Amino acid sequence: MEPFIICLWILAVACLGTWVLSLVTGEHSWVDRIWSIVPVVYVWVFAGSAGLADPRLDLVAVLVTLWGARLTVNFARKGGYAPGGEDYRWQVLRGRMGAGAFQLFNLFFIVIYQNILLLLIALPVWTAYQHRTPLTPLDVILAAVFLAFLTGETIADQQQWRFHQWKSAETAAGRQPSPRFLQSGLFRFSRHPNFFFEQAQWWVVFLFGCVAAGSLLQWTVVGPLLLTGLFVGSTIFTESISRSRYPEYAEYQARTSPVVPWFPGRRNTERMWSESR
Repeated sequence: MEPFIICLWILAVACLGTWVLSLVTGEHSWVDRIWSIVPVVYVWVFAGSAGLADPRLDLVAVLVTLWGARLTVNFARKGGYAPGGEDYRWQVLRGRMGAGAFQLFNLFFIVIYQNILLLLIALPVWTAYQHRTPLTPLDVILAAVFLAFLTGETIADQQQWRFHQWKSAETAAGRQPSPRFLQSGLFRFSRHPNFFFEQAQWWVVFLFGCVAAGSLLQWTVVGPLLLTGLFVGSTIFTESISRSRYPEYAEYQARTSPVVPWFPGRRNTERMWSESR
């Protein structure tokens, strides 16, 4: 069977399964729970359909598997797979919408749109499947860049994990955590470095397809574009919640790049200088 058709069947099963589970459990993070798994399956479908004999397809499959394994472990340790591990943002949004409106949002956005997006970000591998050209030095460079972004996301998630562990310990001891949100490490240069590295890895996957086809003009750019759009919306929504919880978050926004890592703003530099005097 054509590998793309196999992926469409997987997509249909994923949509049906996550929708039914959301209705049965009342939790709406089931797509989140397969986010790091389904793209890995899609990529291996294409690599397997080539008989595991195409170096580029095999290379991308291994890289995406590393991405999925890392993200799965990070999601699991935060309790994402445990009962009640629903993303807090869905809980906030559910409280702002009527029950009927939220169920439509759940079906069409959370379930259908996001599952389609998980297929779209993997489809540059379909391009590579259709253009099985020899591996090039550019593929090796892209692999190195992907691993660098994977390392960056790993570091950012680890810094965030350690901060929240410390914050929980401070709260349990009856002390007010200060600061109340992470502002050091990679988070000094970006408010969401993990978001940046996550998107960047899928742009690299897109470029693998371009190298295979010998052109940047590939329709599969829609995958990373839509992923970036999703993260833009998610970032805006997440930060609106953070501002409502922490008034000092506005100052952090003023001095720190939202997503792309960059040097802190002047306001932060002046504050650090005055504190050191």
